[in-house]
Amino acid sequence: MSKHRQNWALIAAGVALAFQSIREHKMRAFLTVLGVIIGTGTIIGVGSILTGFDSAVTNVIKSFGTDTIIATKWQAGIRMGRRSREEWIRKPLTLENARAIDERCPSVQAVSPYLFPTWGIQRVRYLTNDLPGVEIGGTDPGYTSGGNAEMMFGRFFTEAENHNRVPVAVIGEDVYKALFSLGDPTGKEIQLNGRTLRLVGVMTRPVNAMPGQQDMRVLVPYFTLRKIMPQVREHMLVVVAWPGMLPKAIDEVRGVLRQERRLKYNDPDNFGLTTAEQLIEEFRQVTAVTALVMAVLSSVGLLVGGIGVMNIMLVSVTERTKEIGVRKAIGARRFDITLQFLTEAVALTFTGGLLGMLLGWVISLIAGIAFPTLPTTVPIWAVAAGLVVSVGVGVFFGLWPAAKAARLDPVEALRYE
Repeated sequence: MSKHRQNWALIAAGVALAFQSIREHKMRAFLTVLGVIIGTGTIIGVGSILTGFDSAVTNVIKSFGTDTIIATKWQAGIRMGRRSREEWIRKPLTLENARAIDERCPSVQAVSPYLFPTWGIQRVRYLTNDLPGVEIGGTDPGYTSGGNAEMMFGRFFTEAENHNRVPVAVIGEDVYKALFSLGDPTGKEIQLNGRTLRLVGVMTRPVNAMPGQQDMRVLVPYFTLRKIMPQVREHMLVVVAWPGMLPKAIDEVRGVLRQERRLKYNDPDNFGLTTAEQLIEEFRQVTAVTALVMAVLSSVGLLVGGIGVMNIMLVSVTERTKEIGVRKAIGARRFDITLQFLTEAVALTFTGGLLGMLLGWVISLIAGIAFPTLPTTVPIWAVAAGLVVSVGVGVFFGLWPAAKAARLDPVEALRYE
């Protein structure tokens, strides 16, 4: 028999002995690789959740449109951090800013203002049902572009209702469920912070809503909100560029806003312009840090599991000292002994890796049930990483016990009791 075949036969025998040991000492083997199971399961489970979350949030951001610019008085983004005093005292953007952009930016297709309160708890009421924490927004019919206002019941308000300051409103799906539960509520009157509004429509939750996000929107015409809440000043401007003209539109919008806000040529911008691609890039930087932190935490479990494997393999070497002496006496080489014990260690951690894969899949399944809008999927890279890491743990922590077994003197080993 060639050396190549002998080595494969030795590996097969080592695997058989490892699984025989696992069957004979099930609890000991389970506790030995528990750390490997937890570490591998964490890698796969977190990888699944992060992949689904990345897909969901990316779709939400993309729903603004690839040619859309979000203008705010602060720099919008995932990682906003602490704001300076200068940022806090900035003047808000205005409707006049939106009109100036619409008139003076040839690369801009449309501009839609979005007025919103920034203080207090907003609440809506219907009969005895009261719902705090709603998200009030004043906008125009242009809000319906981008798929954010698909209607479940009724319709969105019209431009005529906006200019005439008609007290009408449309509400989000979760607001509807909290106030009405069943049936078409259009035409009924609701109380928004004590103001009476006629309900003209109910929006479905956006298809690309973030995982676990509730649809708490209560939208009214822009000028209606100015009338019923005259103290509200904060604006977000949604600017849509003509296809293929986004970079030019950004430059034009920046120039107009600098003129409108009376900035000198060497003054920094006192507003923020953000595109979908910028938000996606920032979000992925955040998730990359999260993934790194989770990898470090899961490596603790793998380290504990590896130490357990090394400990049990050292015990195994001690228990089988006489067997090692017999094998050496009949011609087994150091390489053969090393390969046998190394194979047993790898087989043990590989089994732990398979159980970890099952645990990761269960975590992914539970996350999908808890957050139906989170498209959890177990990525191939997470499975591959989990198996590679589990095998690597077996090789790394099994090397010392295997080397110790290989260095045993056959005469002393045969005398061992």
